[in-house]
Amino acid sequence: MDGPVVVAHPVRDDARVRVSVLDTSPIVAGSTAREALQRTVDLAALADELGYHRYWLPEHHSMRGVASAAPAVAAARVADATRRIRVGAGGVLLLNHPPLVVAEQFGTLAAFHPGRIDLGLGRALGGPQRVADALNPGPAESFSSRIKELLTYFSDSDQPLRATPAQGNVPDVWLLGSSTANAHLAAELGLPYAFAYHLRPAEAAAATRIYRETFRPGRTLEPSIVVSVAVVAAATEERAEWLARSIRAKALSRSRGERILLPRPEDATVDPAIGPGPVLAGAPAALRNSLRTVIAETGADELMITTPIHDHAERKRSYALVREISDTLPPRA
Repeated sequence: MDGPVVVAHPVRDDARVRVSVLDTSPIVAGSTAREALQRTVDLAALADELGYHRYWLPEHHSMRGVASAAPAVAAARVADATRRIRVGAGGVLLLNHPPLVVAEQFGTLAAFHPGRIDLGLGRALGGPQRVADALNPGPAESFSSRIKELLTYFSDSDQPLRATPAQGNVPDVWLLGSSTANAHLAAELGLPYAFAYHLRPAEAAAATRIYRETFRPGRTLEPSIVVSVAVVAAATEERAEWLARSIRAKALSRSRGERILLPRPEDATVDPAIGPGPVLAGAPAALRNSLRTVIAETGADELMITTPIHDHAERKRSYALVREISDTLPPRA
């Protein structure tokens, strides 16, 4: 099948809601981790051409359907393969790593790609506890203390322990969350905040409201919110719902305690009684309304799109359609 038509977009008005990409490098049925990572690089190049704002790669471990386990490594490859788009982690799970190592990794990335690197920080483990124990067997520290330690390595202050490549090479640091806990912490530290609407849509409005209402200027002077949304776009409603069968089947399998790779739509088993779930699937007109609703509920400054489609060409078409829709989204408040 032919790839998506790349449409040249004008420079975005800073007042408008931006769109970005969250890519887990999914290992779909019939593929391998190597193929998934190669498709990530290909999708990133398309996102760069289409005018997406940033491209984030998460950290997951011991998940047979997710190839994105080393975001610093993947971000380096994606940044090398693109020209303009911001690139980073969405996010590094800080309880798994010594803050010094994270500072060195992302300071190095920022040195190679100044002005283009993001460092999103998450509280979760990204896998079973046994994986976290293997990654970081030392004594447990609180998430907030690790963040504060990490931030010191990007400062110019004299300290006995230095992350040398981080000096003067500072990524944009974000705090990630899917509940109100990290909303409070992001507001306290004056960090921009990214909420995983695609995981917990019911908690998004409360978390983003708490963040805005309690924000204190810090590394950023004003609150800034990214909301990640699962989207499947196609030319028709019927085609979008067909493509979305894959992720609906995977969600059904997970609810039953089973783990499967993202199946082909024709092989997917779905249960209409369960409802559509957190995935927004549809043709452009319907999706435009759905995304406007998300923006109204959360006050998002930016939407980060994750698109769980089995076929890579269809996935690229979906991102091209969403980019066209984004030019008609309302200005930021």
